[in-house]
Amino acid sequence: MTTQAMAARSVFFVSDHSGVTAETLGHSLLSQFERRPEHSVTLPFVASPEKAEEARRLIDAAALRDGARPIVFSTLVREVERAIVKQANGLFLDFFDAFLLPLEQELGQTGSHMLGRSHGMGDAASYMTRIEATNFALANDDGGQTRDYNRADVILVGLSRSGKTPTCLYLALQYGVYAANYPLTEEDLGGDDLPGAIRAHRAKLFGLTIAVERLREIRQVRKPDSRYASRDQIRFEVESVEGMYRQYGIPSLDTTHSSVEEIASRLLQITGVQRRIMP
Repeated sequence: MTTQAMAARSVFFVSDHSGVTAETLGHSLLSQFERRPEHSVTLPFVASPEKAEEARRLIDAAALRDGARPIVFSTLVREVERAIVKQANGLFLDFFDAFLLPLEQELGQTGSHMLGRSHGMGDAASYMTRIEATNFALANDDGGQTRDYNRADVILVGLSRSGKTPTCLYLALQYGVYAANYPLTEEDLGGDDLPGAIRAHRAKLFGLTIAVERLREIRQVRKPDSRYASRDQIRFEVESVEGMYRQYGIPSLDTTHSSVEEIASRLLQITGVQRRIMP
């Protein structure tokens, strides 16, 4: 298949719930290709034959418009809806077909085939853990308050715009981890000790760093042509903060080329912080 043919196609993510799983797995597979389909459509809550028929019509219309059959990633659980969508003129890639049957055979039992089990609120305790962890991350963002740091599983430290806040929120929403973050400013660098707010929590600290040029690009968007975004200032801050990590033995990670998902996963691996819930 040529890259031009791939790009001309549409891709559909079809789910009987939110579509998060279909999107995540589908994008992961498509990331292996240099050029990807130009048109991306998520069809969530396809939980009835009528909704499945509507999805089939949309897929057929895209095939006619593009002159190539769409790629369809499906996490539909019930056979009735899957059978209808399979009739569409598309490459139907069904994650439940691929994995559920082998699991049933290996485990010697039949899956429930119930709608919304993977992302629903059936597990109320896990849902509440996510909410409480998210509230904690928001309340303890950017050093706004530090009195609850004793409750934190991990405290991210780093320069402004190095990825602390999104990583904390992802850890909370995905894993139920209580993650706080503290910004290291120019006043915190080059001193004889760690900042007072985090000194007593040294064992919980995890540092983020980032390449000078990448941080400059980010800060230029926020405050163009300012001292805050100047190359010399950023170089000083990056070198100082990395020196701090070395001096106090703070584990750290370079976020320059990493997504939030990658940062969170590597943080958990490096620190050994336990997930309160599985994703």
